[in-house]
Amino acid sequence: MPCWISNLIYWVIKLNTDHLKKAWINYVQKEIVDTDRIREVIIDSWTRCRKLNVNPWQKTPANILSREALQLLAVEKIKLIDFCVPYMEMLYSIVRSSGFVITLTDEKGIILKIIGDMDIKNQISSGGFYEGADWSEKSAGTNGIGTALAIEKPIQVYSYEHYCRCAQVSTGSCAPIRDESGLIIGTITLVGYDYNVHSHTLGMAVAVSDAIRNSLKIQKAQREIKLADSYKRTIIDCIDQAVLAVDHHGTITLANHYAIKFLQLRPDVEYIGKPLLGVLPGFNHDLRKIIEGHKKYTDKEILINTQSGDEMFNITSMVITANENDFDGMVLILEAIKRVRKIAHRMTGVVASMTFDDLVGKNPLYLETVKLAKNAGLSDFNVLLLGESGTGKDVFAQAIHNYSSRKRGPFVAINCSAIPRELISSELFGYVEGAFTGARRGGSPGKFEFADSGTIFLDEIGDMPIDLQGHLLRVIEERKVLRIGGHDTIPIDVRIIAATNRNILNDIKSGRFRQDLFYRLNVITINMIPFRERLDDLEDMIRIFYTKLTTSLGRPEQRIPESYIKALQSYSFPGNIRELQNIIERSMIMSPNGALDISHLPQEVLNNRKDYLIDTELSKESIMEDRQKIYCLLLKNKGNVSKTAKEMGIARTTLYRKMDRLGLAKSIGFD
Repeated sequence: MPCWISNLIYWVIKLNTDHLKKAWINYVQKEIVDTDRIREVIIDSWTRCRKLNVNPWQKTPANILSREALQLLAVEKIKLIDFCVPYMEMLYSIVRSSGFVITLTDEKGIILKIIGDMDIKNQISSGGFYEGADWSEKSAGTNGIGTALAIEKPIQVYSYEHYCRCAQVSTGSCAPIRDESGLIIGTITLVGYDYNVHSHTLGMAVAVSDAIRNSLKIQKAQREIKLADSYKRTIIDCIDQAVLAVDHHGTITLANHYAIKFLQLRPDVEYIGKPLLGVLPGFNHDLRKIIEGHKKYTDKEILINTQSGDEMFNITSMVITANENDFDGMVLILEAIKRVRKIAHRMTGVVASMTFDDLVGKNPLYLETVKLAKNAGLSDFNVLLLGESGTGKDVFAQAIHNYSSRKRGPFVAINCSAIPRELISSELFGYVEGAFTGARRGGSPGKFEFADSGTIFLDEIGDMPIDLQGHLLRVIEERKVLRIGGHDTIPIDVRIIAATNRNILNDIKSGRFRQDLFYRLNVITINMIPFRERLDDLEDMIRIFYTKLTTSLGRPEQRIPESYIKALQSYSFPGNIRELQNIIERSMIMSPNGALDISHLPQEVLNNRKDYLIDTELSKESIMEDRQKIYCLLLKNKGNVSKTAKEMGIARTTLYRKMDRLGLAKSIGFD
């Protein structure tokens, strides 16, 4: 710039400064307002300062924070400082060595940061312009920072426009900084000597302020997008189903952690951006048909190949479209069938309620049976329960299940003799849609599928039709089920407990039961003890059934007559423990007050009170021989009835009855 132009600018600024100085003196000394020389916005500010009793002659701001207070404020405003400093440094790179510093304040006008040449910073610090100083109008009078905050607009304050002496050698171009919602959170100011005044400096401050606010808006938008995405992912992850989204190429765009878990994918691998059909093993015909055919389904059962083998899933598929007739992708919701069935089992009560704690008895043979059943529970082998009807095979089956590692899984019981021949196959193995007339739409799973991960109890297995026995054998060997009318086998994980009251070996000889199936089921055989062989448990069982009934009927429990117990001790119980329970229930129904009485016993019990163990057609010699045998054993065992009964292989109560009939109790001197 030519020298004469610089000189001209200098004298113009000096002349203007002189006029401003005169106007300022007239105002602070005489309250004379020179509206020709002073801008209205400055006059308004001076008026506010006078009302606030600001000292115009002060050489520093009235309020300056202590070092400790400044440190606390810096910590509080660290986000603002960190966000604005890069913009201040960018601006300083433009005005470096031009006699300006860039200043950041908080929303109250307290200086948080100054960036600029060190010599200028040192010079302006003599007027109290440094970090921690309060440059609000209340503390420092009219100035760029304080007045911009007061009017909430950008402003440039020059020379004697400043109300206080401490700032009259400078010029300040200040713009408020607003956050994304428009709230003032601070200011950005270019401060220099008064002779460096230029309108462009205010434009720079405004540009930086706008840039900061726009960045805050972008940051807020990004934060909201990230938050919305986080909400979406959290909500999706809270859904206890596998949720997947694919684009029109079948590429995964979203997958919650249940999708990774159910499809048995590696949790440490990022699957977003990879083709769904490509990350799964096998061809996955059903899933491919849905994705490539853009098929919409609700709760359709499909087979999916996973890392550990084939697994059945319920799938709901929905098409994503931006415009009608377009295909932009799909949302797939998958639920493992076995998991659905576990929930259904819990809700519908398809569970085993009995445990070994519910089995009562002290008979040695019975206790050995319970011990064998517990050992069976500790394994996962198939179990075959053999015994008469009513001996508690179903109770033992439940107890074994609840004692096993499958106790949290389903327990599904089916009576093979109670289902019509034409229905038992579909009941056990299920069917697909259209398999036969009347087949349910969508098909239906069989009992084996319902029992997946648990136990299936096949009661009366000896009554299963011979042609279905081969199908059952194949299911046991392959651990897969083929529904009637279906083509795809369904993997299952089921433990089988079978039971029958038939002589299964005779059925094998006669061709009514497959020998190979028998060996598959007969891994662990448990022979149930008929109740007539454990009558030493009779009295305890009577009391247990009676107590349960009085509790359920709300009747007072009364003493059980000895005659009632003895009458039942003489009965053979062809219906076993189940018959005993029915007898007690019948007595309770017939009793007006809930007391058990011999008169309430059924006729077959009353007619059979003679000891059935002593055949009336036996010869007197046989009876005397039996009497002599018992007598000798009692003498040998010094009258110990329990030891004698054990050696004879009969129950103690049975021995007592024999002794009573044979007159042994009195003859050997004890009762």
